[in-house]
Amino acid sequence: MSGVFLGMPAFPQAAERAVRDERLRTNLRHATHTIRDKRARAVAELPDWAELRAAGKAIKDHTLRHLDRYLVQLEEAVTAAGGTVHWAADADEANRIVAGLVHATGEREVVKVKSMATQEIGLNEALAAEGITAYETDLAELIVQLGDDRPSHILVPAIHRNRAEIREIFAERMAAWGRPAPEGLTDAPAELAEAARLHLREKFLRARVAVSGANFMVAETGTLVVVESEGNGRMCLTLPDTLISVVGIEKVVPTWRDLEVFLQLLPRSSTAERMNPYTSLWTGSSAGDGPSDFHLVLLDNGRTAVLADQVGRQALRCIRCSACLNVCPVYERAGGHAYGSVYPGPIGAILTPQLRGTASPVDASLPYASSLCGACYEVCPVAIDIPEVLVHLRERVAAQGGHALERAAVAAAGYVLDHPALLTAAERLAGRTRALHPRRLPGPGRAWTDTRDLPEVPAEPFRDWWRKNRP
Repeated sequence: MSGVFLGMPAFPQAAERAVRDERLRTNLRHATHTIRDKRARAVAELPDWAELRAAGKAIKDHTLRHLDRYLVQLEEAVTAAGGTVHWAADADEANRIVAGLVHATGEREVVKVKSMATQEIGLNEALAAEGITAYETDLAELIVQLGDDRPSHILVPAIHRNRAEIREIFAERMAAWGRPAPEGLTDAPAELAEAARLHLREKFLRARVAVSGANFMVAETGTLVVVESEGNGRMCLTLPDTLISVVGIEKVVPTWRDLEVFLQLLPRSSTAERMNPYTSLWTGSSAGDGPSDFHLVLLDNGRTAVLADQVGRQALRCIRCSACLNVCPVYERAGGHAYGSVYPGPIGAILTPQLRGTASPVDASLPYASSLCGACYEVCPVAIDIPEVLVHLRERVAAQGGHALERAAVAAAGYVLDHPALLTAAERLAGRTRALHPRRLPGPGRAWTDTRDLPEVPAEPFRDWWRKNRP
């Protein structure tokens, strides 16, 4: 995975700063509560939601078990439809492929329809190093790009910004990227949207190359699918001469019929809509109808390693709806930037450490960025048991070894618990000396007691009480 977001502090330090930002917390609380309340109403309309959820899980699990077969089938179908398939083992290879394809056209700019995979690999930065400018066309991504910022939410990347901040960004930065913001721009949503539309329209009409992601790929037909709410995707996917789609290998589904399930699950879980305003589907290329040159870059970048983990692989079911972020009490208070990754929130806490590994402090801290309340699992439309994977990854991080004092304490506790007579003596000693016990732990344990008191030790062990009081 790209190192674009690395160099940040570990989650506890980043979150500590974030929770002190009152404006950020206000923005997040208003946005997440609004989205999740609307989602709950949209989901409640379907009497078979539980069955749809189970079907989505089953389709994804089946596909992941046979991913090799479906990827080959996808390649054959895309090729037969006039497209070209490229395989990228990691971020560097994917960036080289895309840069090479753009250079081959002779162009020096591209328009992009929202793609988290390209953010994951740091494509914009890689293209800039090659003299190619990438223009984001999703409204929220545009705000992030103009503000020299980073995404903080899967569905609403600029969720941490309010209208006044967006107006200021447009007024100050739009001119440097193209058409300037209108004079006298206010923070009225309609005016902000119109300013973005006018700014982007000239780029859509000028660009000859587009880069997209995909929400799904249908192995049966070689069809790619993008769902979005603004129409920017439709402009990117139809106007340019060359279309390059960078997609994670886990986004494949076997058949067109399987797509029906996800086109019901995704909009209700993400935008709380019965269907997406724009659902764009394309299969290869054809003369006189859309781009004449289509390239599909299938991205691994750690996904096969995730697939090999029987517990962790369920993270690859994710359809990027962001429902888990909107119900997470940790995300609501810390925001997306604290996760140090393009994938924030509960899903990021389990996906990022698997894609990037847990060697860095930020990645090793992510499995602990959760209260394990389970709200994320309850709303996940494909039933990813995020708490289960979090605990699984915590075990992995712990196995790497921690602070020397912490390791010694765990070893001592293990020895005492393995010897009943010693445990009994330790319990009695703890009860008799409880008046001397500190309120806070020393050393590495201090962080745990910064926000909670140590449990009070009872006057006598339970087993002694039982001997005195049992009938």
